[in-house]
Amino acid sequence: MDLQLQGKRALVTGSSAGIGEAVAKALAQEGVFVVVHGRREVEVHRVVQEIEAAGGRAYAVLGDLGTDEGAKQVASATLKATGGVDILVNNAGAFPAKPWLETTAADWVTLYDQNVGSMVRMVNHLVPGMKERGWGRVIAIASGVSSLPFPEMAPYSATKGANVNLAVSLSKALAGTGVTSNAVSPGPIRTPGMEEFARASMESAGQTYTFEAFEQAFLKNLPNPVGRIGTVEEIADTIAFLSSPRSAFINGANVRVDGGSVPTTN
Repeated sequence: MDLQLQGKRALVTGSSAGIGEAVAKALAQEGVFVVVHGRREVEVHRVVQEIEAAGGRAYAVLGDLGTDEGAKQVASATLKATGGVDILVNNAGAFPAKPWLETTAADWVTLYDQNVGSMVRMVNHLVPGMKERGWGRVIAIASGVSSLPFPEMAPYSATKGANVNLAVSLSKALAGTGVTSNAVSPGPIRTPGMEEFARASMESAGQTYTFEAFEQAFLKNLPNPVGRIGTVEEIADTIAFLSSPRSAFINGANVRVDGGSVPTTN
């Protein structure tokens, strides 16, 4: 299928690793000029170099989206490099784990600013240009915990619920403009972060680490009908389609890519 993305321009926030990196590479393979963003310079440039080595076009932008000034700098650098953004994938965010009753109100507010405020900032900087051109795609990366929250990640779960709500309200605000807004909610995905967690948890239990052994134990507690943990490529392929002109009738949706692990209709 031709996704008709050749020549489009995208910013993928938090794309120096994991899901964001996979999304940046998937879009670049479809002919999109991709701005790779992150705070770790070495990793951002690594992703750019790998995209270019595969024949794609990419540009590196560094910055902290958790502040107004940082977000403004990222947006300005992106627009200078691209001349305009057609696709905004709001992926950047933090995911700390801490027991509910050990989490302070300040922790909740700080994480909300990082995971929700960052998306709002980038939307406000980049979506007006999409409206003027009459076409655009905005995709918020949420999570299955937006519907099935974890008590050890309560503030994170709440921000992911807000990300879904944000995507839906934005779709209504952009009605009739040619710009769509959707959320994607991954389930358990094999990312570098998950692998670090898996290794640490197994070693702390005195077990020899293999991801396959971790996966089996994980799925006993959080099963899904597919029977495995997902891959970053499966998320990236979904986002590539939602970024394309072919997805024009998908708007205000929360697309779950979780193997069926969330037992809801959301």
